[in-house]
Amino acid sequence: MTTVDEPTTRARTGFRPDAATLSYYLIGTATLLLLAIGVVMVLSASSITSIRETGNPYGQFLNQAQFALIGVPLMIVASRVPVAWYRRLAWPALGLGLFLQALIFSPLGTGEKGNTNWVTIPGLGQTVQPSEFLKLALALWLGLVLARKGRLLQQWQHVAIPGLVVAVLAIGLVLGGRDVGTALVVVALVAGGLFFAGVPLRWFAGAGVAAAGVLAFLVIDSPNRMQRVLAVFGGECDASAACYQSKHGLYGLGTGGLSGVGLGASRQKWSYLPEAHNDYILAIIGEELGLWGTLLVLGLFAALAFGLLRVVRRHPDPFVRIATGAITAWILTQAIINIGVVVGLLPVIGVPLPLVSAGGSALIATLLAMGVVLAFARSEPGAAQALQARRGTVRRSLAVVARGRRG
Repeated sequence: MTTVDEPTTRARTGFRPDAATLSYYLIGTATLLLLAIGVVMVLSASSITSIRETGNPYGQFLNQAQFALIGVPLMIVASRVPVAWYRRLAWPALGLGLFLQALIFSPLGTGEKGNTNWVTIPGLGQTVQPSEFLKLALALWLGLVLARKGRLLQQWQHVAIPGLVVAVLAIGLVLGGRDVGTALVVVALVAGGLFFAGVPLRWFAGAGVAAAGVLAFLVIDSPNRMQRVLAVFGGECDASAACYQSKHGLYGLGTGGLSGVGLGASRQKWSYLPEAHNDYILAIIGEELGLWGTLLVLGLFAALAFGLLRVVRRHPDPFVRIATGAITAWILTQAIINIGVVVGLLPVIGVPLPLVSAGGSALIATLLAMGVVLAFARSEPGAAQALQARRGTVRRSLAVVARGRRG
């Protein structure tokens, strides 16, 4: 069997293999590094809570490691699925996602802190958050439907039907469980898909005003949400009540300085900062690893965003561009909301930091989404040939090393 080497590939096709595979390696590397940092920091941030709850300091860490061991193979499998199969799966995935989300209204629905976000799997006692998987299904479905519409998207009727109708249904099901944070991320996902589909920008202004009105109603309608908003934007804030979590998050970031107090040496995780291993894990990163550790996490998200947007820019398939744009909006919006909450710019919403915070459904769904985008990146112009050439180079190098050892 013959292999294609890089000089021959460049001469015949006119592309640079390194440039062709840049998106693929950027997305894959940034994803795995964020995951590795997340697993380590979950171990550090959750150890005290785990001891108090179960007597085992590794309880939360083992759960997160288990979810990572499930999610990474799923990501690898998803990265090998042809793009054509994702088109075929878009409608079934959307139907399954909506069905699972609707189960929160059944006896299987499980609530916590006023939100019904989870569904209990009968016989296993394990819960799953269906809205996390609904995000990926909706991104693929929007890519399929909006790509088929093409230039018809200049007419509002073709944007509304079926795209916005189904999107509003999905958002409504999430809001039915009182999960405003996830609903905001889904709204951003839909907006990202519409933007990269080429919907006229002037329509986003009207939609933004309507969304702001709905959000204002949801805040005013809930005393708990109103208290959270006033804790950030109000003139005074009681650090022992409404602002407790925000203040201790800032204490963690401020204590870390440039280099941090050391891995595992956080003071805030000693029951001072609620959700230290989940929503506020960035505060623990800032405390233990300092400004440099925080900037490393932000830099990895920037690299991930660059890789995702590069797929959007370079791929010729509109389905891929729209679906990737929707996934990009999902990941970046969720990261921005989480970071904004930790640094005190946004009220506490309850949105985890993608790939870093503890949480099984969120982690597996995000890794699956990254696997889908990796499959898209593999089908960028020239990427498949470049990856084949690189595999051939690695095989030849290993063969030379083996011959050298035998000699």
